[in-house]
Amino acid sequence: MVKRALKMIYSAPMRTNCVVCDASCMMRSSSDIPNTQHTMRNTRRGFTMIELMVVILVVSMFVLLAQIHLFGLLRKNTFKAQVQELISTMQMAARAAAESDRRYEVIIDLPEQKYMLRQITTPDLSQVLEEEIIIEDNFNENCRLLYVWFDDGEFTNDDRAKFRAGHSGWQYGGKIVLLDEKEQAYSIVVNRLNRMITLEQGDVELILPKTKDDVPF
Repeated sequence: MVKRALKMIYSAPMRTNCVVCDASCMMRSSSDIPNTQHTMRNTRRGFTMIELMVVILVVSMFVLLAQIHLFGLLRKNTFKAQVQELISTMQMAARAAAESDRRYEVIIDLPEQKYMLRQITTPDLSQVLEEEIIIEDNFNENCRLLYVWFDDGEFTNDDRAKFRAGHSGWQYGGKIVLLDEKEQAYSIVVNRLNRMITLEQGDVELILPKTKDDVPF
């Protein structure tokens, strides 16, 4: 009886220690387990921030492209930009004709306030085929065609004026007079002797080529 009581007394603390040990182990193990909900919440928040940054970047690119397009249209509508486009077209015609045996024609349409570059492919020069047209553009209110005067004395302010370029150069020279938005006159001078095309301020005097009678020798 005494032995049994002693055995119970000694075994009771051991069970208590085991219970305490098990509890502390469970607490330690539970603290080591990561907070899954917190981690998932942080991950979800991170993905949302990345998506927001991507959206902002895409919107910014669209805004930038729209601004570039708008500035390009505004720049193209200015007087100097439109005149430079016409000069570049005429230079292209002269250069292409000089480098080949093909003929080109720049048509200045004063009634319609536009111009056209075409490659001449048929003997009938009065007919313009659709496949011949290389460049076609219109002037707006900032740039207005006034008249064209050729160096052979021909003048027009209400018809089509045609500058033809071949391998040897321009068939005729002349000047194209335009007005800007302030009614200021400018002249595009086509020199058939040196093939140069220049822009000069004002309605400049056209230098006419001399005839045989004007040459003293």
